[in-house]
Amino acid sequence: MKRKHSITRETRETSIRMELDLDGTGSGNIATGIPFFDHMLTLFSVHGFFDLTVKAKGDLDVDFHHTVEDTGLVLGELLNQALGDRKGIKRYGHAITPMDETLADVSLDLSNRPFLVYHVPVISRTGSGFDMQLAGEFFRAFAVKGGITLHINVPYGENEHHIIEAVFKSLGRALDEAVSLDKRIPDVRSSKGCI
Repeated sequence: MKRKHSITRETRETSIRMELDLDGTGSGNIATGIPFFDHMLTLFSVHGFFDLTVKAKGDLDVDFHHTVEDTGLVLGELLNQALGDRKGIKRYGHAITPMDETLADVSLDLSNRPFLVYHVPVISRTGSGFDMQLAGEFFRAFAVKGGITLHINVPYGENEHHIIEAVFKSLGRALDEAVSLDKRIPDVRSSKGCI
């Protein structure tokens, strides 16, 4: 079963070309024009063992919002396409990742019931232009288009960089678990017979 897809999305605000292989090795080739965001998507790819290519151009002179949100939309759509009918996948995933003073907990369900719970500490912003609120917009867009019930909880942390990084690593690890195929699941993992 091939679980590799690509999408190109063009709007007046962004142009995004992306390719995702769920059964990769963790190879990332990311260029969004936002170096910190590139780093986060690379971590997601590495820790999830996904091969991910992202080429995005956006109206960064306005702000980062359009590029970040649209990248989340495209990645979610790509995940949805790569999963197909979702037969044989474990469906659920969970990961807790420490990073120095921070602990990030991500739980998800590939249920086709999009929902985001996003609890992170309120701290001073670093001023990098990529902050926890913007990260939240990415996760929301990703969850909606990917059909994911996504719970992100960071019970403690002081450094904004560490918090965001721990969340992206946890997201990759949790998603890797959820998309994993299990021979014991001949159809979809649901008592209803559909997801």
